[in-house]
Amino acid sequence: MDLSFDQITLFGLIALIFGFLLWGRFRYDLVAFTALVVAYLLGVVPKEDVFSGFGHPAVVIIALVLIISKGLNRSGAIELLAKKLIDSSRSLGAHIGIMSGVAALLSAIMNNVAALALLMPMDIQTATKAKRSPALTLMPLSFASILGGMITLIGTPPNVVIATFREDALGEPYGMFDFAPVGLIVAVVGVLFVALVGWRLIPTARGKNDSVSKLQDLEGYVSELSIPEESRFVGERVSEAEAVADDKDVQVLGLVRRGKRLPGSVRRETMRKGDILVIEGGPEAIDQFLGEGGLTYSQTKKHEEIAAGSTALIEVAVPPDSRIAGRSAMDVRLLYRQGVILLGISRNGRQIHERLRKVRIQAGDLLLLQGPEDRLPDVVEWLECLPLADRGLEIVQRSKAWLSVGVFAAAILGSAMGWVYLPLALAAVVVAFIAIKIVSLKQVYQSVEWSVIVLLASMIPIGAALEASGGTDIIASQIVNWTSGFPTILVLAVLMIVTMTLSDVLNNVATALIAAPIGVEIANRLGANPDAFLMAVAVAASCAFLTPIGHKNNTIIMGPGGYQFGDYWRMGLPLEILVVLVGLPAILFFWPL
Repeated sequence: MDLSFDQITLFGLIALIFGFLLWGRFRYDLVAFTALVVAYLLGVVPKEDVFSGFGHPAVVIIALVLIISKGLNRSGAIELLAKKLIDSSRSLGAHIGIMSGVAALLSAIMNNVAALALLMPMDIQTATKAKRSPALTLMPLSFASILGGMITLIGTPPNVVIATFREDALGEPYGMFDFAPVGLIVAVVGVLFVALVGWRLIPTARGKNDSVSKLQDLEGYVSELSIPEESRFVGERVSEAEAVADDKDVQVLGLVRRGKRLPGSVRRETMRKGDILVIEGGPEAIDQFLGEGGLTYSQTKKHEEIAAGSTALIEVAVPPDSRIAGRSAMDVRLLYRQGVILLGISRNGRQIHERLRKVRIQAGDLLLLQGPEDRLPDVVEWLECLPLADRGLEIVQRSKAWLSVGVFAAAILGSAMGWVYLPLALAAVVVAFIAIKIVSLKQVYQSVEWSVIVLLASMIPIGAALEASGGTDIIASQIVNWTSGFPTILVLAVLMIVTMTLSDVLNNVATALIAAPIGVEIANRLGANPDAFLMAVAVAASCAFLTPIGHKNNTIIMGPGGYQFGDYWRMGLPLEILVVLVGLPAILFFWPL
């Protein structure tokens, strides 16, 4: 099989993209955008097509949906429903069933990441009140939100990609509810599995290790306390501080002197004015230890200025595309630019040996922040992190809840009836939300996940170039050759399994962009209905349940749930098998071959 220069180059670029995404050392948007630039320099993507992805309808729709999701949250429209779910007296199975059902429902009408972000704090609060580990409920909540996103066009980015690709390939895009027949069946069966069986497969040890107190008192946070001149610990050995720490349920981890952490055991070290004790515990326990020892959080004049005002504490989870992910508090100038102090970091029980302000934050970390009460919500939004406790600071305009619902419903109805082009209908909703002051212009830009936008806009020209060069024909012909003699339904199953496997280790948007043209080409070679193959790709690309890196929702819950990498497949593998077993007959029924 002879390959042209363009085909070799594009296959090589895509292999490098996959390799870098699996490595995870660099952000996926940077990887994709760099590949796009290289593709242009090598002449495989024409100049006029390089930035065409940024104006693609799929990109526009995803950005608008994220803004609308933010508006629905801020108007209190979703809160009206969600607050009724917090009932710690329910059995665990009943709670998981209700939360999973609501998560799937919300994910059908808003972005599934936004749906998880809304429900996760409520789920954790319920676990705290019921004195059970949130590890038992967060994974079912994440999986259910992923399943619900498959029901409508706007529920998950892969559906938007598939819909717009169909317009390019077959002349007409999928509508808002074209995914519903298959997606609804898969979602209902999947949620029932998660609620009745799946949660029982979560390792029981995870529930024990990640105790309720970790989220109630934020246990496991590494923090730093300064020793002022008046502290009782000045002139005492660290072992004396350890005795007080034990009484207050706090652990002393080390001692910092002149900006450097002292090596080895420091139990016999004499503490001096200006030294910093590195400790681990929850905020209440830390505060009690601080008072007992006459210690302080304040290490600089800036710290003292902040602590002197009206401050609050907040716990946040760090998603993969957060502003602080991969950077330190010092890098983003959290203290001096935003006036917020990083008090602690929790990283699944792992030791942290650097100074807190210099630690590079990882996706899935939990951060304990202190700052001015009136600024904390804005700073959390600026950091693009997710709050894990009810702060009582969010300005929710509950009087506009039904107005926001009405505007959104009118747009969806207009699009579904064919009266208004979907991107224009969604754009009108955004304009209306701004006009009635549900979202500000600043929040419009903050709501958009720009990393996803750049990834999608960069991959679209590369995918189009691969298709134009005949590369997708080659892949399709190889799959057809490998499955020669198989019934078409088995070829469809192979496509689903391959796509699902890729989605477990790569971004689901990138997977959909590559797999969609391959699916259509296979259908053409077999003389089958391309819609069946596109639906198979849509379902499979959305189902990433085996790892914490396949879907952003799985990454978000990793820290709060105390999960390890190998925990996901226990519930995820049978769920993926179930999706294939249920999805295939549904596809064949509604989209016959």
